[in-house]
Amino acid sequence: LQISLPHVSPDGRSVAFVGGLMSDFGSVGGDVFTVPFTGGEPLDVTPGYAGSFNGLAWKGATLLASSLQGSEMAVVAIDPAAKAVRTLWSGAVTANGSNDGRIVFSSDGNSAVSVHETFESAPRIVAGRLPQLAPITRENADFAPQVASRSVSWTNEGMRSQGWLIGPRTPRAGLKHPMVVLVHGGPSSAATPRFVAAGEFGNPLVRELTARGFYVFQPNPRGSFGQGLAFGSANRRDFGGGDWRDILAGVDAAIQAAPIDGERLGLMGHSYGGFMTMWGVTHSQRFKAAVAGAGIANWISYYGQNGIDQWMVPFFGAAMYEDPAIYRAASPIESIRNAKTPTLMYVGERDVETPAVQSMEFWHGLRAIGTPTALVIYDGEGHAIRKPEHQLDQRKRTVEWFEKYLR
Repeated sequence: LQISLPHVSPDGRSVAFVGGLMSDFGSVGGDVFTVPFTGGEPLDVTPGYAGSFNGLAWKGATLLASSLQGSEMAVVAIDPAAKAVRTLWSGAVTANGSNDGRIVFSSDGNSAVSVHETFESAPRIVAGRLPQLAPITRENADFAPQVASRSVSWTNEGMRSQGWLIGPRTPRAGLKHPMVVLVHGGPSSAATPRFVAAGEFGNPLVRELTARGFYVFQPNPRGSFGQGLAFGSANRRDFGGGDWRDILAGVDAAIQAAPIDGERLGLMGHSYGGFMTMWGVTHSQRFKAAVAGAGIANWISYYGQNGIDQWMVPFFGAAMYEDPAIYRAASPIESIRNAKTPTLMYVGERDVETPAVQSMEFWHGLRAIGTPTALVIYDGEGHAIRKPEHQLDQRKRTVEWFEKYLR
């Protein structure tokens, strides 16, 4: 496991930290552990907790923490000695992260501050003495909701997953709508609410898709934060296995929850979501269009190409050179002949995390078997597409791709 947010206790005798299977800096989730300051074996003080901790502070001998619990954020008090957790505050919002966690606590532990938003409500600063957190800004209060959203939960293979279904505020009566499945990156992360605004701000891709009558489904399959440490580690040595089956089960749950046409489904994602898109089109004929951003086609070649190869070792259990079979088994390129879904790919020219050659390899394979495909490599871009003109182009191509194949 990795550690994050280490905090020394007021008496200087121990260190508390969040421990878990984490793939990206800044994307924090796991259980809370303590370890003697002089060294020793870490102790999980929140075993079995059904959530992922992402903020931490001491208040005397008690720990205060923020956590993601399915569709809600929460502030809890932890008694490390008794391994007891008590909820102080919770709400169906997302908290924007900082270097100190999702919710930041005062030095005395009596107050907290954060930035909260939902799909329908714009970001606002909330603060107060615990357990009362209330908005203290109103600058964004007049932004009108642009979409309708709901949390969707489902059970697959004994595991409970959660996701978000976002759609038009006024679906057309009697009609079924196409849906795009948007898989988050990471893999250690979670899809959480982000305000959908008109114009270029606040989730513009989701806004454009819903404005055109699409539903957007953002699943949190096994390997995601929000359901506990065991759930967040359940994709270890199983990329594209149980997590993919969870996504397919989530699609079924979304179709049951809204007027969605199960014959007009799209699939997309960036980074790990790009890999999952490549995996999806080589392992399912269910999707009629796909967009893979900064994906991974071949874990064998990827291991020697990228600049962050150590993140994979805890997930695969060994370096590629020690256990190539597990890396090969998870590579979409191995099943490229099964891919029939028209797939658009994009990637940054200077992407060190998921190099452009991975998208080129998959694109080449699709062309070789005659599957409709296109590849865009954005000049000067890294793992994230940051230049406004490139963001606009990428969004335009994505929407047009789904319009072409899902209408």
